[in-house]
Amino acid sequence: MTAAPAQSGERRLDEVWARLAEVSDPELDQSVADMGFVESVALGAGGVVRIGFRLPTFWCAPNFAFLMAHDMREAVESLEWVSRAEFLLADHCHAEEINRGVGAGLSFAETFPGQTAAALDELRATFRAKAFQGRQEVLLRHLLSEGFTAPQLCALRIGELTALELASADAVRLRQRYLDIRGEFGGPAEPDDAAFATSEGEALSAENFAEYLQDLRRVRINAAFNANMCRSLLQTRYGGAKAGQ
Repeated sequence: MTAAPAQSGERRLDEVWARLAEVSDPELDQSVADMGFVESVALGAGGVVRIGFRLPTFWCAPNFAFLMAHDMREAVESLEWVSRAEFLLADHCHAEEINRGVGAGLSFAETFPGQTAAALDELRATFRAKAFQGRQEVLLRHLLSEGFTAPQLCALRIGELTALELASADAVRLRQRYLDIRGEFGGPAEPDDAAFATSEGEALSAENFAEYLQDLRRVRINAAFNANMCRSLLQTRYGGAKAGQ
C-alpha cells in the first residue's frame, strides 16, 4: 500500500520523459531529451509538472528556444493527468522573456514585441522541410543497401513501403520516422501515392536520383554537424552533467 504513490510518481515521470523525447530541436530534428537540453523534471501538487532546460550557449537564438519550450509544453500538457507544465529556461540571454511568455501562454510576437508570428511559422516550416529531407535520405540509402535500385525506389508506393519486411529494428525506426513526416510534404500520403517525392511534391526520377540523393546528403550532414557542435558546447558548458530520469 505504501509503495503505490511512489510507483505512480515514477510512472508519471516516465510518461513525461516519453513525451519530451518526442519533441525535437527545430533545427536539428533530434529529441530535446536526447540532446541533453532537459535538465530536470519534477512533479508538483495537482498535476503540475516543472521542467528545467538549458541550451548549449547563452546566446542561442531566442526563436529556437521559444519553439522548443512551446512544443515541450504542448507535449507534456497533452497527458490527461497534467494540469499545467511550467518551464524554467536557465542561463540564457532571453530566459526571463521566454519563461514569462511560455508560462503565460503568449505567442512569440507577444513575448517579443516587434517580431511576427509569421516569421516564426516560416522558420518552423523551413526546418520541417529539412527534417523531411534528412529522414528521407537516410531511409533511401538504407533501402539501397538492402538491394533496392533507384527505379524501384522511385516507383515504390506508400502502402508497399509500409508493408516491407525490413532486416533490423533500426531500419523499422528509420521508416517510421520518415512516414511520420511524409504526410507534411511530397503531396498526398495515401497507400497508392508515391512513397518518395521531393518536399515540393515532385516525383523522383531514376535519371536524377543520384544527384538528388547528394543534395539531401548535404542537408543531413549540415544538421548532423550542428547537432555534434551543440552536444560539444553543452558538455563544455556544463561539465558533462546530464539530466536523468
